[in-house]
Amino acid sequence: MLIGRWTRVSGQKWNFAMSKPSAVERPEEEESQVDIDFLLGLAGDPNADKETFRIGDLSQEFGVTLRTLRFYEDRGLLAPARRGTTRLYSRRDRARLRLILLAKMLGFSLTEAKQLIELYHQPNGKQKQLEVSLERFEEQRHILLEQKREIEESIAAMDKTIDFARSRLQQQAAE
Repeated sequence: MLIGRWTRVSGQKWNFAMSKPSAVERPEEEESQVDIDFLLGLAGDPNADKETFRIGDLSQEFGVTLRTLRFYEDRGLLAPARRGTTRLYSRRDRARLRLILLAKMLGFSLTEAKQLIELYHQPNGKQKQLEVSLERFEEQRHILLEQKREIEESIAAMDKTIDFARSRLQQQAAE
């Protein structure tokens, strides 16, 4: 991803430079994107027969940092077993991580993701989880479409403003 930065070149002149963000500037949210088919379990699962996973295994498989996995653990979303200082994640933890990342990709908060995941443990949990999830997905889709409309309006206004500023600069340069 490229980011832009305004820098003063000399006197009153400003320059807009495009560059890649440094590790410090890059938000943790910007981890490698995992494929939606993978998160939905549609892409096949090469680790289906594995019972336990180390933190590095899940980090690599799901494209998240170790810090992210520990954060999810602190938030009660994941509960790995410990062998000494080693975290051992179960298939259940792995499935929960998949659901957390799916919810995140769909624009849900971690609190909302946790609520959806915990429905599974109620009576008739699988059915209830699917019903509630579908309802929330439809609501979220409506919210995202509204945000998209607002963003498109903002971009149109930005384009008009940019054109206006360019024309004013050209007028001033011609004078």
